[in-house]
Amino acid sequence: MKIFIASCRALLALASLYLLSIENPAEAQVSHAQEAVSGRQDPPIRDPHTPGYVTAIELADGTIPSPNADGNFIIGPTHPPAPEMIVQPNVPVGKIYRITMNSQDSRIYPGIMRDPHTFGVVDSTNPARLIVTTSHPAPYVRHIEVYVPKQYLPGSIAPFIVGADGPDHDLFNALDNLIAANKIPVMIGISIGNGSGDAQGSERGLEYDAMSGTYAEFVEQEVIPLVESTCSVKLTKDPEGRATMGGSSGGSCALIMAWYHPDWYHRVLTFSGTFINQQWPHNAETPHGAWEFHEHLIPNSPARPIRIWMEVGDQDLFNPNVMRDNMHDWVVANENMAKVLASKNYHYQFVFARNARHVDRKVKQQILPEALEWLWKDYRGVTK
Repeated sequence: MKIFIASCRALLALASLYLLSIENPAEAQVSHAQEAVSGRQDPPIRDPHTPGYVTAIELADGTIPSPNADGNFIIGPTHPPAPEMIVQPNVPVGKIYRITMNSQDSRIYPGIMRDPHTFGVVDSTNPARLIVTTSHPAPYVRHIEVYVPKQYLPGSIAPFIVGADGPDHDLFNALDNLIAANKIPVMIGISIGNGSGDAQGSERGLEYDAMSGTYAEFVEQEVIPLVESTCSVKLTKDPEGRATMGGSSGGSCALIMAWYHPDWYHRVLTFSGTFINQQWPHNAETPHGAWEFHEHLIPNSPARPIRIWMEVGDQDLFNPNVMRDNMHDWVVANENMAKVLASKNYHYQFVFARNARHVDRKVKQQILPEALEWLWKDYRGVTK
């Protein structure tokens, strides 16, 4: 049975490598929908040494930052996969539990959708606000996969990481190898699928782009109890033992979870974080959506106990919709994040990837293990 499971995981890893050049399905949906609205072309290739960008250490091609280092780094243009992303012989293989959640069973997210092939229109009085009239209640089915490492002791309290836009088998492969090498703690991985759609007016957009504690509360109140009962695990309540991760809007969601609930999460990992103006419905307290993080929230607030790892690609998204508010450049948004995190003395590592697109799979295959090791570097164990 162990050989069979390892073989299956190996096939999954090979499939992941084959898909390196294919967009994440969720992100393909983002790009295609936005392209239909704006007719945008491929994003420009940004130079990491552009005036106004953070000063960063340029690493030799094919190398990555040390998991012991904070600060700003440049990698690429080639992105060889890390060995931890491939199933290794004699490495214990975790068990995967599959859970389905129906929208009618959620008190927090009963479900919405935006009609197909419809998009918002810019508010004529405010170019930073998008008006959506075609969003309405609709059911969805959410798929969740939970990784429980072979080393987990039944009945023990475990740290965990929550990921958006799941299932994420790349994450599970990395956890197998990193846990076996004692580079990260023995932890549970919870990979949560979104409620469908994308951006303003969709269930995914409502979950990931809204600047509030609602999604973290959904995970805390509806997902975690289900995971514990279904998978026979106990998850720590210590925020030092809890991490969030995601790409694109899932990345901004990861920070949103920790920002609005630092009592629950202290560790954040993001690829191509959507720290731009994409919130819907409009919120007067954060009128510019996740752009507010680097515009007002982080610089104007006492530093929170959050450790954050970030990546952006040189060909990441740029002004991909009808809004012309100067708040839709993913590279500028992430560069701004690095600036304000440094100014407030946060523990952070920021990676600018050359030859990389939005949530680039080959970059993730190269650097996810290092990112996870850096994220958990100062972890001292479960306390509750």
